[in-house]
Amino acid sequence: MLQVGVAGVTTDMLVVFAIVFLALVLFATELLPVDVTAILIMVTLMVLEPWTGIDPATGISGFSNEATITVLAMLILSSGVSQTGVVQLFGSKLADFAGTDLRKQLFATIGVAGPASGFVNNTPVVAILVPVITDLAHEGKTSPSKLLIPLSYASMLGGMLTLIGTSTNILASNVAGRLAATTPDPRLHAFSMFEFTGLGVIVLVTGSLYLLLVGHRLLPERVPPEEDYIEEYEMGEYLTEIVVNEGSALVGKTADEAIDAAIFDADIVQIVRDDETFIEPIGQKTIRAGDVLKLRTDRSTLRSLVTLDDLTLVGTPTDETFDPGEEQTLVEVVIPSGSELVGETLSSSTFRQNYSATVLAFRSHGELIHERLDRVRIRVGDTLLMQASADNIDRLAANRDFIVAHEVADPDYRTEKIPAALAIIAGVVLLAALGVYPVLVTALAGVVAMVATGVLKAHELYDSVEWNVIFLLAGVIPLGIALEASGGAELLGGLVASSADFLPVIVVLWVFYIATGLITEVISNNASVVVMIPVAVEAALRIDANPFAFVLAVTFAASTSFLGPVGYQTNLFVYGPGGYKFTDYFRIGAPLQLLLSVVTVLGIAAFWPL
Repeated sequence: MLQVGVAGVTTDMLVVFAIVFLALVLFATELLPVDVTAILIMVTLMVLEPWTGIDPATGISGFSNEATITVLAMLILSSGVSQTGVVQLFGSKLADFAGTDLRKQLFATIGVAGPASGFVNNTPVVAILVPVITDLAHEGKTSPSKLLIPLSYASMLGGMLTLIGTSTNILASNVAGRLAATTPDPRLHAFSMFEFTGLGVIVLVTGSLYLLLVGHRLLPERVPPEEDYIEEYEMGEYLTEIVVNEGSALVGKTADEAIDAAIFDADIVQIVRDDETFIEPIGQKTIRAGDVLKLRTDRSTLRSLVTLDDLTLVGTPTDETFDPGEEQTLVEVVIPSGSELVGETLSSSTFRQNYSATVLAFRSHGELIHERLDRVRIRVGDTLLMQASADNIDRLAANRDFIVAHEVADPDYRTEKIPAALAIIAGVVLLAALGVYPVLVTALAGVVAMVATGVLKAHELYDSVEWNVIFLLAGVIPLGIALEASGGAELLGGLVASSADFLPVIVVLWVFYIATGLITEVISNNASVVVMIPVAVEAALRIDANPFAFVLAVTFAASTSFLGPVGYQTNLFVYGPGGYKFTDYFRIGAPLQLLLSVVTVLGIAAFWPL
């Protein structure tokens, strides 16, 4: 190996550091989807094998890694539980208990999300509960903004109760086990099922008390308690009613043909004829003289349309005018990771035709978008305000491409399968906890049992997996191997270890917690444990401290990302429905992160002496 620049820094290290830096930039900027970034990392590591030491077999080893397969199986098991509706039903029961008392509503939110996330992957738990908690808020005359960030945070805290609570825990356990094989310190080992449950309970209780007593006071009411989408999405300037005059050029045309989208940024969202209102699908509905058209457009486009097509302006509709009879026609939907719409536009996905729904506005990473919606690139966490018939909203709720922010009127849960699903999860956990079989084996056996008992259909297995998470794991695992093999982890660990010359060991442990928490805010939590655990272990060995304690600090910090919406996808799920701004996460999350950094580090030191 060549020595370059600083003594001890080799060419191999520099190459690996460059790849790590590239990965960090791509994860932080989202220039490429995370799964594509993961593949790029794998390819780069293999192409640069002379410096990275990653041959093709090692490069693709992430796909066969125990952590990857275990996470895949747990995602399927979580999907099976969600199909039964047990989490939703439990949430609805607690919602009835909560009423209009904010403290009780928060207790219900935390009481469902926290414990459930210890045994069902916390990402689907939040996806399941977003509509439950949103409805709880509106029915209880509370702003959803007061409850949705606590929902996300509680799911993260609950995820630290067991090994299977998050994919991060499973990956961290795998990395720790791999490092233990080459580390002389016997205290370093992979996690058992309930290895850190005691600490997890302390963290969950501490975080819950903070959210109940302090956190909600720091959250503004971004969304009004009384639901009014027109006001919330500032649609007043973009919704208009016009009457089609007798000589209008629109008479005789279908709604799809009436307005040239290439010229005019406008959509016909409703047609009112006499006492009848037509909503989606209206593309092939023929326009007649006297029809009242409800348009989504801006004022400039409206003036052009009225002048060219002989139309008469009536006024701006209100939220109530979009609710004919008892049908709900306006609804928010969130785009989750894994949605086929991510990276597409409304135009490229032929959204209106495929989903029989019209998008009226976007909320994308805190920004409201009203114009040229057909050209907006859809991102994970985007919230779409759309109009659709009640039947179509039910279909949207059943589609994995969306999280509908309201409970559907007639959900299609397999409630008769609840006992089977709970028994399977209990079997997976207990057999692994008792050491009868590794969690990989029990989780895969659980998948088979889910299909055999009818909790899941065979064709639903593939749809149950968040493939971007699987590719992410497969990509970052060889990156961690390269960081360790090149000596990069040893170098960074030694630099951090030098701080022990003037800092107590427990403070060094706290520094790793804070550093991991900050890194997780800009990259994936899974990527952060792969990068940070080898460094933390090396630092611990250099100062003769307990390496397992350092692994736990990194793991807990990576799984509790509170400072922004990007670091953890559950934060993205609630970003739009809560109407949050980026600063809202920091306002409530920064004090919580500091509080838990102290509680967690002291807890680790108490349970696993340094």
